[in-house]
Amino acid sequence: MKMADGSTILRRNRPGTKSKDFCRWPDEPLEEMDSTLAVQQFIQQLIKRDPSNVELILTMPEAQDEGVWKYEHLRQFCMELNGLAVRLQKECSPATCTQMTATDQWIFLCAAHKTPKECPAIDYTRHTLDGAACLLNSNKYFPSRYTSIQPNDIRRVSIKESSVTKLGSVCRRVYRIFSHAYFHHRRIFDEFETETYLCHRFTHFVTKYNLMSKENLIVPINVGENAAPGESEA
Repeated sequence: MKMADGSTILRRNRPGTKSKDFCRWPDEPLEEMDSTLAVQQFIQQLIKRDPSNVELILTMPEAQDEGVWKYEHLRQFCMELNGLAVRLQKECSPATCTQMTATDQWIFLCAAHKTPKECPAIDYTRHTLDGAACLLNSNKYFPSRYTSIQPNDIRRVSIKESSVTKLGSVCRRVYRIFSHAYFHHRRIFDEFETETYLCHRFTHFVTKYNLMSKENLIVPINVGENAAPGESEA
C-alpha cells in the first residue's frame, strides 16, 4: 500500500512488534488490495475496526462474488473459533463433557469418524475445526483462491457453485461449538462473546445467506424460539 507521499506501508507484523502494535496499519480500500487474499484481508480489517458492527462486516461490496464472500467469512469464523476452543479446554474435558451436547436435549454426532458417532465435546470441537480447515483449504474444492491472478483481476476470483453448497454443512457443525459453550460453559461463552461478538456475527451471517435453518439456531441471539429437542447427526 502506497501513501500520498509515495512511501509504502508494509501490512505485516515485523519481528519484535509489541502486541499492542499488532496490525496497526492504515485501512485500505478493497479495490486497492493487490492479492488473492484481498477479501480475507478486507474482512479482517472491518473486524479489527469494530467487531460489534456486525452489519457492516457482513455487507458485501459491490461487484464482489457472493460465493467468495461467504467462503472467506466462513474461513474467518473457523480461525476465530479456535480462540473459543482454547478457552473451553480450561473446563471442558472428556471427563466433564462426555458428549457434544447443547442443554440436556440436544446430542450431536461427530462426522470425523467413518460412521458418525458420539464424541466428548472437546474432541468434537477439535475434530470439527480440523475438518473445516481441511475442507476450506482444499485445492480440490476451492482452487481459484490459490491461482496466480494479475492485480487487476483480483475481484474475479470465484468459487464453483458445487463447492459453495458445501458451506452449509460446515456452518451447521461449527455452530454446535457455540451452542455447547453457551449452554454448558456460559461464563467462558459470555467473556469470549463480549470481546469478539463472534456468535452474533455468525448467527447473522448464516441467516442472511440462508446457510442454516432458523430452528437449528438455538443460542438466543436475535432468533425465534428454540428448536424442539432431539438428536442431530453430523
